[in-house]
Formats: sequence, structure tokens, C-alpha cells
Amino acid sequence: MKRIALLPEGTVSHEAIKYLLGDTPCELLFYKHIADVFQAVDKGEADYSVIPIENTIDGSVSLHMDWLVHEVDIQMQAEWIYPSIQNLIGHRSEFTNDRGELDLSKVVKIMSHPVALPQCKGFIQAFAPQADLESAGSTAEAVEIVKHNPGKGWTALGTKLAAAKHGLDILASKVTDHDNNFTRFVLIGHQPMSLPRTPDGQRTSILVTPPQDFPGALHQVLSAFAWRRLNLSRIESRPTKKQLGNYYFYIEILESLHSVLLPAAFAEIEALGCQVRILGSYPSYKYVEAAIEPIVKEQ
Repeated sequence: MKRIALLPEGTVSHEAIKYLLGDTPCELLFYKHIADVFQAVDKGEADYSVIPIENTIDGSVSLHMDWLVHEVDIQMQAEWIYPSIQNLIGHRSEFTNDRGELDLSKVVKIMSHPVALPQCKGFIQAFAPQADLESAGSTAEAVEIVKHNPGKGWTALGTKLAAAKHGLDILASKVTDHDNNFTRFVLIGHQPMSLPRTPDGQRTSILVTPPQDFPGALHQVLSAFAWRRLNLSRIESRPTKKQLGNYYFYIEILESLHSVLLPAAFAEIEALGCQVRILGSYPSYKYVEAAIEPIVKEQ
């Protein structure tokens, strides 16, 4: 049985991997910190790790991308999209008025991951502007803290999975400010993983590091893809951390490495004096809304 490392039980990462795997048997290993999730594969504790790398609202998760580049040498084996749905969670009995109606003016504190809090800013300002905001290590950790502190008026922003695990109530559902708040996850490991679903496409991720003082480097790199009509879905520059002003380009191509054209493009780029590092060539899975409800209800 494959072992998969991810952030704590009840986080969006937990919901996301259950969505991807379906009925595929595996052992989920939960870690408090993302650094431990990365290192689990390197240390042999897990076969794969689940890494969030991009979000609709916040864009690239630069810290995680830098870990993939600088801290570990592990290939991307799959990617998938999953909605980041946050809910206001707490002990309902603390927030009802004399008529038994929900009264969020009684909320003293709202806790969550520092990324989740600003994603729900509109809801908080509209319904609980008096509440203090406090960051936690993860959305699941915030829910657990609320569980162990009844009677204080504390709430958390987290998943339905976390609320069910800790026996708390959903005070308000889907409180993120944008309905299209999705997170892109990658599964990293040393071997491809067989998944039950048919992929919606293929993607290849690379790093291109041009030589120093190379005028027009990016233009020439992109030309190698353009004249071959290879579609790029993402390009981002990041510091190499070796010298000030020295950057590499992170590029994603909507093509498999098995394509005839893609290796030829890499050869052309290398002929320019650039270094090309392949981070992975992997199947890509889109989100299907109908698949989410059973994942939450089975808990």
C-alpha cells in the first residue's frame, strides 16, 4: 500500500487527496509542517507527498515552489485542481440568541491559517467585524483549538471534514469571498502512481537557467516553444539564490515529455547555453463538482 504524506487531517489537502484517489487504497500520513511533508519522501517515510503550489486568489505558492527547486529532488507525478472551501466552525450553542437563532455578533475570535483568513475578509467584515483574527498552523489546527476551548466565543475557518472529525458545528458554509477559489496540488514522488481516473491532459514542468548577461534570453527560450506551436500554461521567474540578479524561469508546457517536439525544444534551448531541468511530466486532472459531496459525507 502506498504511503502519502500531507498536511494535517481535515485540511483542504486532505479533502483534495481523497478526491483524487477515490477508492484507491493508500496510507495517509499527516504532518504539521509543509517542510516535513516534503522531507517525508526524501527520508523514506512516504512514497508520495501532496503539495499545494497555486491558488486562484493568491497565485503561486512561492515557498513550496522554492522547496521543490532548492531543497528536494523529487519529480512531480500528477496534478489536480480542488476548491478551497472554507466554513465558519464552532460550538453552535455559544452563538444562539434567546430565540435559538444564530447570532455571530457573539463571536469573539476567528482562527485559521494565515492564507484562509484574508480569503474570507468580506464575510468577516459583514457578519463578525468585532471578532479578533488569529493565525494557526493550519485550518485543521484552528478547528482543533476551538474544540478544546468551549465557552470562549472562539470559531475557526476550516473544512467540513475538520468539523466532522472534531464534532463541531458548521455555523456558516462556503464563506470564502470568491466562488472560484481553487487550489492546484501536485503529487510528488520518485515513481509514477496509477490513478483510477482518466487524465484531462498532460503537463511538463521545467526550470530554465540562462547564462549570466544573456540579452534576450527569455525571448529566445520562448521562441523555441512558439515556432513549434507548443502551448505554455505558466511562466514565472524566481531567484536562483546564488547571486543577486540571477534568476531562472519556471515554465509549464501543456505537452507530454513523450512528444517528439518537446525534447527538440529542450535541445534548442540548451544549445543557447541555458540549463534545462525537468521537474516532471505528468497527468493533469480537472475538478468535477459532483465528486466532492461523498468525500465529505463519508466522514
